[in-house]
Amino acid sequence: MEFASDNTSGAAPEVLAALVAVNEGYAPSYGIDDHMARVTALVREAFEAPAASVHLVATGTAANALSAALLCPQWGAIYCHAEAHIEADECGAPEFFIGGGRTAPIAGDHGKITPGGLRARMALTPQGGVHHIQHGMLSLTNLTEAGTLYRPGEVASLAAVARGEGMKVHMDGSRLSNALAASGAAPADMTWRAGVDVLSLGATKNGCLGVEAVVIFDPAKAWEFELRRKRAGHLFSKHRFLAAQMAAYLEDGLWLRLATQANRMAARLAEGLADLPGGSLVHPCQGNIVFASFARGLHRRATEAGAHYYLWPFDQTLDGPDDAPLSARFVCSWSTTGADVDRLLDLLNQR
Repeated sequence: MEFASDNTSGAAPEVLAALVAVNEGYAPSYGIDDHMARVTALVREAFEAPAASVHLVATGTAANALSAALLCPQWGAIYCHAEAHIEADECGAPEFFIGGGRTAPIAGDHGKITPGGLRARMALTPQGGVHHIQHGMLSLTNLTEAGTLYRPGEVASLAAVARGEGMKVHMDGSRLSNALAASGAAPADMTWRAGVDVLSLGATKNGCLGVEAVVIFDPAKAWEFELRRKRAGHLFSKHRFLAAQMAAYLEDGLWLRLATQANRMAARLAEGLADLPGGSLVHPCQGNIVFASFARGLHRRATEAGAHYYLWPFDQTLDGPDDAPLSARFVCSWSTTGADVDRLLDLLNQR
């Protein structure tokens, strides 16, 4: 009963098969090969962006931090949600790669920023003088850390506010596949058509071993990114092993099929957890993440039986009265099955 993270799942068979196939023979190093050319073609096709440049790295932190360095000046602010990975979980990597700058977190219900919230936060950093940090960039996370999603119109509204202040827009799409599968939106409508300049396109959480793509919709910035990636130590020599994963991931819509499975299992789990006595959802379940609250005694029963998930926030404890409610995060992956979900729900519903 594994619901701790989509990072804990294995790799999809199609991805593993692609890695075995690409291991045969020889190929040019550092991404100058046919495998990377195929990835670029697949991304351009999926996003209807024939001029987009595509660059692979192995981690989401590298993708986000290098993207921030590309878009934000050293004296700029990265406006993002207070719970965004770029703010809370990357050990200052964006600021490090920028060579300055800092995140400017924004509160918002269910993990989402609103245009009003963005304007209010920007107003706290007055412009026109040398004494204040300057408006740098906007970073949006889709799916959000709360498991909710921005629809294309919401992205466009936030991007319009940012552009009105001369800022570029980044999207942390570590779970973009889940947002697309849930919303039915076209990748182009969710990203560059809505005003996104640079996308961190995730794959590791959704069936790959370890690869993320940075998609730059303005090709004029591609060479600078290449230099930053190399200088940062994130250019792989045996690059074909990254490219093989990403190509298999995007080929024939595998990325969206895997995400659809994860989303379906999360919806099934969310319904069951909300139906527990005293159960409720903390956030709407709009992708593959479920935040739910129910009695401590049921949490204790589940964890003692081997269920893996996180109490959320982390400062809660299983020690205490059985009937006290505790909230937790459950994450479904591409490999989560209906049997996995039903086993947990059956355990929690035992009388």
